[in-house]
Amino acid sequence: MSTTSLPAPESSARLREALLAADFTADGLLELLGAPAYAALARSETVPALRATRGDSPLETLVRLFLLQQAVPAARAGAALPLEQCLADGWLVREGTADGDDGVRATVDVRPYGGEEGQDWFIVSDLGRAVGGAGGAGTRDEGVVLGVGGASTTLAGITVRTPVAGALDLGTGSGIQALHAAQHAVRVTATDLNPRALHFTRLTLGLSGAPEADLRQGSLYDPVGEDTYDLIVSNPPFVISPGARLTYRDGGMGGDDLCRTLVQGAGERLNDGGYAQFLANWQHVDGEEWQERLRSWVPAGCDAWIVQREVQDVTQYAELWLRDSGDHRTDPAEYAARYDAWLDEFEARKTKGVGFGWITLRKSGAENPSITIEEWPHPVEQPLGPVVRAHFERQDYLRAHDDAALLAGHFRLADEVVQEQIGLPGAEDPEYVVLRQNRGMRRATKVDTVGAGFAGVSDGSLSAGRILDAIAQLLGEDPVLLRDRTPESIRLLVEQGFLVPLDDGGR
Repeated sequence: MSTTSLPAPESSARLREALLAADFTADGLLELLGAPAYAALARSETVPALRATRGDSPLETLVRLFLLQQAVPAARAGAALPLEQCLADGWLVREGTADGDDGVRATVDVRPYGGEEGQDWFIVSDLGRAVGGAGGAGTRDEGVVLGVGGASTTLAGITVRTPVAGALDLGTGSGIQALHAAQHAVRVTATDLNPRALHFTRLTLGLSGAPEADLRQGSLYDPVGEDTYDLIVSNPPFVISPGARLTYRDGGMGGDDLCRTLVQGAGERLNDGGYAQFLANWQHVDGEEWQERLRSWVPAGCDAWIVQREVQDVTQYAELWLRDSGDHRTDPAEYAARYDAWLDEFEARKTKGVGFGWITLRKSGAENPSITIEEWPHPVEQPLGPVVRAHFERQDYLRAHDDAALLAGHFRLADEVVQEQIGLPGAEDPEYVVLRQNRGMRRATKVDTVGAGFAGVSDGSLSAGRILDAIAQLLGEDPVLLRDRTPESIRLLVEQGFLVPLDDGGR
């Protein structure tokens, strides 16, 4: 499908009014379909949703048109939206229904998407190519543009949302990240190698009532030249594959070179204090530490926080993406040949596994940048944007405070941190104490008696040194020795977000 056969964006405002009037929203869908059918639709199972939309209300008609890709009678469509304009602008085409009636069908998938602060947005993508679409996400079509998926919402959730002058969505796809960025950036630039993706982004922004973006076609950073930004986000085609068969997912470079190129190129395109945030895949290469591989990607002058969320062995990885593109439904010999090609690629590169996760850069200009690389496969609480921002603020604090300044500082225990005591039933003292976060990254860390006592009384009223003196007196320890050995533990609790540094007055 070329861009000329896609809907014209000029009618987006009027169509949006009709969708909202029919309650074609995320909340409206849940109420109409019910939780089981709504969840089934997210698994690409359409039968429950078809059963729930057998009536003739405008909302049921819109669900059948735009989510289930069913032809509906023209009269029903005309009661739900401006029919003639939608036909003229290419949102709909005429097609007979299963009953032989004069009918219409949608040319694109339009999916309600719950925006920030309860806003009603709509993501436009190819038919059946949104997660939960009638055809599922799997496709072998080269130029296909996908809709909302888990990766999209993950990146949107971890992105730092502060007011900025300029934001760049690199590899915009259907425009989800550009839509989010438009809420807090004065100027949004969205790029993609696929011109159809740029058209879909224009439709998504228009149908969601968002400002237009500066849309540029091209690969990687080529379309933006020497422009710089306060925020760069990218959910790139990060799949490590033999070749570049599918634009929407395959990077077209060897191994994880595309992700490396994106990360390394971000430093010179970030303004001071700016953030670059990516989803990425990286190779686990035999004889090489994956942490060191990623450390080499971080550009000079940038702090980094890299979180590995999952690791798959090469067979799991190949099977995942062969299913994603529907290759498992092809001729068995063809499937086996493609599978074999993936394993040949990994063997040639000595790749034993593939990691997936998040990479955040912050341009600090520090001589000694903070680079945190960790594995965290555990559940987290989205949105994590505020947590990401706080992480880098804590790194600034720790970098600026030596041990003496740390002991003079004031801290408070972070919100919703609980203490767990682990030990045998009936024992007088626990074997160890764990501090656990119930929000954000939901970390847990072991602490000794001093650490637990310090965290428990940290309310900002006393300096760290005075708290340690009181603990030393209570435990009968030498206060000087306790002051000498405790700053490292305090730093760890600050770094992991259990303690929040306050100003010198403890406020």
